Amino acid sequence: MLYFLTYRDIAVRYKQTIIGAAWVLLQPLVSTLILTVIFSAFSRFETAPAPYPVFVLSGILVWLFVYGAVTTASNSFTGNVNLVTKVYFPRLIVPLAATFAAAFDFIVALPVLAVFFIYFGVSLPSGVFIAPLFLFFILVQTAAFGIMFSALNVRYRDVKFALPFFLQIWMLASPVFYPVSLVPEKWRLLFALNPLTGLIEGWRAALFGFDFDWLLVGVSTASAIFLFILSIAVFRGMEDDFADDI
Repeated sequence: MLYFLTYRDIAVRYKQTIIGAAWVLLQPLVSTLILTVIFSAFSRFETAPAPYPVFVLSGILVWLFVYGAVTTASNSFTGNVNLVTKVYFPRLIVPLAATFAAAFDFIVALPVLAVFFIYFGVSLPSGVFIAPLFLFFILVQTAAFGIMFSALNVRYRDVKFALPFFLQIWMLASPVFYPVSLVPEKWRLLFALNPLTGLIEGWRAALFGFDFDWLLVGVSTASAIFLFILSIAVFRGMEDDFADDI
């Protein structure tokens, strides 16, 4: 059933659109172009040895996955009322399917990053094999937020209004288009409580050969695991009332 719901979400996402799945490629490219133009004109972040366009694209791809997965997962129950109220199945499948569908979009868009590597002449370091590990933990923390917000949105419909604001703040608080080195050192561990902080930095370190800040990565990874456990607990505590609340 997880496969069926994931496949359905992927199949209907771009149905009746003019350019279809090309949106998966267009979104990160346009976002990268805009951020590169803005910060090339007003501020220059030190991202060597990675050219800034490649640096920012590596973060934008992750963020678009997180944003799309959490947004879709949060509405997964309210958008499947008949399925939830008439058929019994493990409810956890619904937000997970939305997360996996967004992960498929990420995989489709990933070759764009490879093209940027080639165009800007960036060589892959020896530690690149660790990159999938960071993507796995990014998937874990994204699933955690998707699961939690899907449950909260069933009971509290304010979530659909608060979530866009939360996601906007979360993006600014994450090193999507800037390096963590901009954050004063005394605040970095607090900053790392945001799971995306250490996970994006670890992902980039694996891609570009930066030095790994293992303390930062460790705090963010522990935070992601804690949030996943917490989200499962919240979900389990609320799922019995889904059919009535929805």
